[in-house]
This record gives sequence, structure tokens and C-alpha cells, in this order.
Amino acid sequence: MTQDELKTQVGLAALQYVQNGEIVGVGTGSTVNKFIDALASAIAAGQIKIAGTVSSSVASTEKLKGHGIPVFEANDVTRLGVYIDGADEIDGDGYMVKGGGAALTREKIVASLADKFVCIADESKLVKTLGAFPLPVEVIPMAADHIQRRFAAKGGTATIRMKDGVPLITDNGQHILDVTGLSIKEPLAFELGVNQWAGVVTVGVFAQQKASVCLLGTSTGVRVLEF
Repeated sequence: MTQDELKTQVGLAALQYVQNGEIVGVGTGSTVNKFIDALASAIAAGQIKIAGTVSSSVASTEKLKGHGIPVFEANDVTRLGVYIDGADEIDGDGYMVKGGGAALTREKIVASLADKFVCIADESKLVKTLGAFPLPVEVIPMAADHIQRRFAAKGGTATIRMKDGVPLITDNGQHILDVTGLSIKEPLAFELGVNQWAGVVTVGVFAQQKASVCLLGTSTGVRVLEF
């Protein structure tokens, strides 16, 4: 199966975690786009009826609204039954690296509202140790050089993510550093530590908001990992 087919497979499988009448948290990225399409089809067919969604990015909000699915602000809800999102890496304990789509801060906010985090990914995302994928870190621009030096002291190389020749601007008006050369063996301690650095908005290690379940797309079907 192609990677696109694997993404479609897990996007469809995630529907089983959507409860009728609830507000659903929706993440960001190409795999989540498959889930949004599957959700829209299920709603149109009368198989699922939800109260609406909370989205982690402008792109996902636009896609949801394009399907006619209501989108609420995070401040308008007190809880979500489930948050469904992808990952750039996930390990055997449900800890993840996220932020390849530059929406990591909003993803953590929406994930924190949910009773359950369902990660949808293809099998290439499952790793033994986090860090091979460049770690995204959303930063306040004036702190970028300082934070680059702090990662260098940890053996990492942090570079500003660019788009069209200029630093990418997140939905929150900040910059992204992508950090290579790390091996993150203690994700929870790493996340807690880096989040204390002055100028860090969010580090892309999801340990406090780790996955409850991972639906892993494989050539032989969807593999379910529970944490």
C-alpha cells in the first residue's frame, strides 16, 4: 500500500472513537485531512452526528468548514471526548514528536481538553527513541538565537524554519526552530525542561499530552496500540 492509502486507512479507522453528540478535537496535517474527509462522509451518510469540532489550525478549520462541519473556539468548550491527530514520531509508550505542520502549540491546547488522544499514523512513524525527526520548537523570534545556543549545548543543531525565503510565521505569529541531532530518551523530563527556557512557546515533544491510542497503518491493516 502507498503511504497515502495507509493514511486513508487510519483516517477511516479513527471514526470508531467519535461519539454521537460530542464535540471532536481535530488536529492538523495530511493524515488528519483523511480523517476529516472520512468524518464528513460519515456525517453526510447519517452514520455519525456530532455537535461540532475544535480545530488546532487555520488550515484544518478551513477544511472542516468547507465540509459544512461546525468549528468552535477552544475557549468555548470545557472538554472534548476525543482528540484525533497525527504524529511525526511516536514511541512504544505513546510519547510523540509533533509540529511538522507548525501547529504544535494549538495541538497541545486542544489535546489538553480531550479525555482521549487518538494518534493516527502510518507504520513509518513508530520509533524506538524520539529524535530522528527534526524536533519543532515554536519560539518568540527575539529569543531564537538564545534558544539555538541552548540546544547546541545539548548536542542539537537548531535552524529557523523557512518558507518562501523568509522565516515561517505560525498561526500564533511566532517562528519555528527545527532541531536535529537529538536522542530523546526521557521525553517527559525533556519536555518539562525545554518548556522552561525563556522564549520557548512550545516544544514539539508530546509527553504530558501523550497518545492514549495509536492507530498505525500497515500493509496488513490497522494496528492498534494502547498506552
